[in-house]
Amino acid sequence: MKKSWLWFLLVAALGLAQAQTVTIGLTVSKTGKYNVESVNQLNGIKLWQDWVNGQGGILVGGKRYKVELKYYDDESKAQRVQQLYSRLISQDKVDFLISPYSSGLTAKAAIISEQYGKVMVATGAASDSIFKLGYENVFQIYTPASRYLTSTIDMLKAADPNLKKIAVVYEDSKFAKAVATAARDYAQKAGFDVVLFEGYPPSTTDFGPIINKIKASGAGALVGGGHYADGATFARQLYEQQAPLKMIALLVAPASDEFAQLGDAALGVAAPSQWEPLVKYTPDFGPTPQEFTEMYQKAYGKTPAYRAAGGFAAGLVLQKAMMEAGSLDGAKVRAALDAMDLTLFFGKIKFSTDADSHGLQLGHEMVQIQWQKKNGQMVKEIVWPLDAKTADLIYPIR
Repeated sequence: MKKSWLWFLLVAALGLAQAQTVTIGLTVSKTGKYNVESVNQLNGIKLWQDWVNGQGGILVGGKRYKVELKYYDDESKAQRVQQLYSRLISQDKVDFLISPYSSGLTAKAAIISEQYGKVMVATGAASDSIFKLGYENVFQIYTPASRYLTSTIDMLKAADPNLKKIAVVYEDSKFAKAVATAARDYAQKAGFDVVLFEGYPPSTTDFGPIINKIKASGAGALVGGGHYADGATFARQLYEQQAPLKMIALLVAPASDEFAQLGDAALGVAAPSQWEPLVKYTPDFGPTPQEFTEMYQKAYGKTPAYRAAGGFAAGLVLQKAMMEAGSLDGAKVRAALDAMDLTLFFGKIKFSTDADSHGLQLGHEMVQIQWQKKNGQMVKEIVWPLDAKTADLIYPIR
């Protein structure tokens, strides 16, 4: 009888240990304009959840915590983001937050995160401006927008020192405008004449008038874009109207595998990428780039884009901070994030601790990809920086 009672207590104790969870809240654009990118990001986050739970959970202060995700569809709408993040914190009682996809939505979520003093890891959000407001609880995974296209300009100058005229055409959204403005300023300092600097509404589907302006400007190269839907349409129409450009580099869209569906319209189009499966980072923590890629391919049947990698990286960063803090206490985890300086499969991660830029990503750097054709198939190649390239840059593309 005594043995039976002891066995019951042991089973009960094990049950309590197994029941311990850490809950992470976020919103996802299951519908709306950010659907493709946001679902990719969620796939990466869910893969991290499966990976860490498959190892028994996160070891925090001698205890194991299984990861539970709580998320809602924000419909790509800023108003819903604020409502839902308030709900995640006040009603669902989540322990930590991961941002929605896009800088615009993340800016709204950051207000709520800061209001409640809840740590949020921001992935899929590159705008610098979010991190210029004195927030203490928001930490950026991506390379900031101010450095998004600077390496593209460096690549163009190296490819053609004689090229002078370029066009910067961008989606009039928080993220894309910030990137484009920084690219324009950097290009001018590099000696380029920015002959066209123009935004277009996010809902644009007919780029004919803008393409006519590009042609009339005499620009030899185009940089800009915004998100997937507009970028893919823009690239297709540039090809159909045979815009005489030696190089096209667009944000977001060309970095997605789906971009290959454009066929010849994708050929030669370049993009800055936060991460690619071919990178050779040696991580201090978590899986290697190859291991992550193989896990993702097994789970989803396709090669991961950088949004998925950013989602997984956000989970790793939270996991490592909890482990280093030895606690789920928000202040202790925040201090661990402030002190973080490590390399993941995604690249280097280090956050600014300056009061005027707290949480801004300092460590991570971009790579440049370009769509090329090999054996009749469209493939992405890394073409910059030179010490990381997997193929030479196709230049000019026309």
